[in-house]
Amino acid sequence: MTNLRILRGAGLSALCVFCTATALAERVTVTINGLEEDMLESARANLELKQYEERDVSAAQARRLFDRGKEQIVRSLEPFGFYNPSVEGRLERPEPGKFHAVFDVKAGDPVIVQEKSIEVAPEATALDPVRQAVERFEPRHGERLDHAKYERSKDQISAALANDGFLGAQLVRHKVSVVRSANTADIDLAWDVGPRYRLGALRFSQTQFPDSFLQKYKLWKDGEYYSADKLLALQQSLVDADYFTSVAVAPDLEHAANGEVPVDVMLIPAKRTLYTANIYFGTDSGPGTKLGVQRRWLNKRGHKLGGEIEYSGRLEEYSVKYQIPRPGPRPRNYTFGLGYRDEETDTSTSRMFRLAATQVADRWKGFTRTVGLQYLNGDFEIADERGQTSLLYADGLLTRKQANDIYFPTSGYSLLYGLRFGFEQVLSDTTFAQVRAEGKWLKKVTDDGRVILRAALGAMVVDDFDALPPELRFFAGGDRSIRGFDYQAIGETNASGGVIGGEYLTAGSVEYEHFFWQNWGAAVFVDAGDAFKSSFDMNVGAGIGVRWKSPIGMVRLDVAQPVVTDLDGGWRVHLIIGPDL
Repeated sequence: MTNLRILRGAGLSALCVFCTATALAERVTVTINGLEEDMLESARANLELKQYEERDVSAAQARRLFDRGKEQIVRSLEPFGFYNPSVEGRLERPEPGKFHAVFDVKAGDPVIVQEKSIEVAPEATALDPVRQAVERFEPRHGERLDHAKYERSKDQISAALANDGFLGAQLVRHKVSVVRSANTADIDLAWDVGPRYRLGALRFSQTQFPDSFLQKYKLWKDGEYYSADKLLALQQSLVDADYFTSVAVAPDLEHAANGEVPVDVMLIPAKRTLYTANIYFGTDSGPGTKLGVQRRWLNKRGHKLGGEIEYSGRLEEYSVKYQIPRPGPRPRNYTFGLGYRDEETDTSTSRMFRLAATQVADRWKGFTRTVGLQYLNGDFEIADERGQTSLLYADGLLTRKQANDIYFPTSGYSLLYGLRFGFEQVLSDTTFAQVRAEGKWLKKVTDDGRVILRAALGAMVVDDFDALPPELRFFAGGDRSIRGFDYQAIGETNASGGVIGGEYLTAGSVEYEHFFWQNWGAAVFVDAGDAFKSSFDMNVGAGIGVRWKSPIGMVRLDVAQPVVTDLDGGWRVHLIIGPDL
């Protein structure tokens, strides 16, 4: 019996201890007043008491953590340049089992930078990127001491030195002297830049190509100074070649010697044969499919071969292309193509064989430049007029595209300039010259809106307009031209009233999109223009649309009608799936 009584006593004691612990469990909430959002976030992150809002805390712990809180808030404001804030606090008990800590903060006067000394060797500051990084150093004289800007500016100078070949540069002196009583600070920095390195041997990993071919991608001459930008350009060139699934370019700093640093390139080959299949729909083209196959490399010289078939209710096209790359500081790509195109629109039909030889030069003064020769041969029908043509003409294009996002840009533009000309004396049925320009610009307005502007201009001189097939004439109207009109419905007409195209083109568009939900929005737009020979007649279409950021790309569903025109028309639906630029 004695043992039993002892056991019962022990159990009762344990139960009482549990009850006491439960009674002591408290919850705490924290309020910090008087700070702007960025400083408030810092204060919350540094306040140890804030971490206990979702945990049980005893009364003793709550008071101890509260007492530390004032000093923790003071320290949290120093990175923003406020070294003498005043913090008043109170620990309240709004109800049993709960604490409420309130801190009232006055940031006070900020610390202001008085003196700033930045020492970098003259041979380094003679380089524009380094000089600009030094000149842009923040905070400046008379500005608030902001530690985030200070650290970022230091890193920018170090990065500029490393990017231009000072790979061993070291920050040998970095000091910020703060006088709390006067709210002032002095900044003192100095770099030992060391020697400036040059680019050494370019070494490629084992891959499907011989080293002699890969060395053609080198974008610098022997002995040039090291530049991170040159390495990035080399990497981008190898990526654009489409031979590799992975490209990594890095300097071998460990084996730098005699003022030179070797450059290693790690390459992983891509799948040699690429198959593609696309399904699309447009109100101008109807449903369609495009199938393609490409042999990414045929031989050790990197030649390529590809073929494509496109079929829709209005188009049947077959093409084969052979490509010869010429990598290097001024890269070129030579393409030889053969194709057949059978297209039917509301205004014309054409069946054309094409031979083409083109040269593409990337990054030509910021543009991609394409020049070449085209040979067309076939028959066509426009309105009620039949024709047959044979044309050899030179073709040149300058294109440029820039956007802050591939799939949904909020800022960007695209440009196209084109020139074509052929001579009757050289395998052509007529002499002609044609120029055209197209541009598209978009810009974010407000948090959820975009303005999109589009323009197209074209002009030609031609001896025999009737000898030109539909693709060399100017038309307007349709999804990507003037909405509210049928595809290619706007143009010069013949005696029977059929649209035969024009020698001149003027078209423009203004559009505003607003997204109400994450992936859904609406648009309003006005399109205008004409395709003509001698007399310009304004045609204007206006409408509204729905926008959807779908997994397969931007979907645009528009409803528009003509508002100024001499043509018959009514409401028309336009559906486009594809990129903005």
